[in-house]
Amino acid sequence: MGRPATHTTAQFLAAATTLFAGGGARAVTMAATAKAAGAPNGSIYHRFPDRPALLAELWRRTVRDFQDTFTDALGDAATVDAAVAAATSVVHWSRKHPEGARVCDAGKHAFGPADWSPEAAEAVAKDEAELRGVLKHATRTLPPLTGCTDEDVVLALVEIPRAVVHRYLSAGRTPPPKAVTLVDRTVRKLLRP
Repeated sequence: MGRPATHTTAQFLAAATTLFAGGGARAVTMAATAKAAGAPNGSIYHRFPDRPALLAELWRRTVRDFQDTFTDALGDAATVDAAVAAATSVVHWSRKHPEGARVCDAGKHAFGPADWSPEAAEAVAKDEAELRGVLKHATRTLPPLTGCTDEDVVLALVEIPRAVVHRYLSAGRTPPPKAVTLVDRTVRKLLRP
């Protein structure tokens, strides 16, 4: 019977997230991630076969956590309040997970998707399709309630919160509480029936 693992996938991903937040994708090497997790170099290879696998999982898990929060806040997208909750959830999540927010803000291209395994690429594509489905549902349900266009809905749910969060992250800052208020107020004005 083998020894139980002393370093988990979650620990390695947390270490990789911190490295990415501090130095971008270049900082996320197998050796640096193992060291940051307090693990021997070889132990990371029990969780990830190579650096592209580590980067793919870092991207997928971070975005999945963000996406689940957003989707839960949006619910059935049947009211302006639901849309506001989803839009402001972007700021709340970014405040709660500032290092993860830097991962999301960097975009998928920063994680070398051309080098990912077919399985990793498929998992990410499935998550992306799920989010597109959620947004498509919102663009069908909210316009009849509010008189806005489907483009207004995408602007309210995606572009406004992304722009507000990016403004702070690009300056090396975590979005402050007033960013929530700004997104709330702007989205309500845009979607006001």
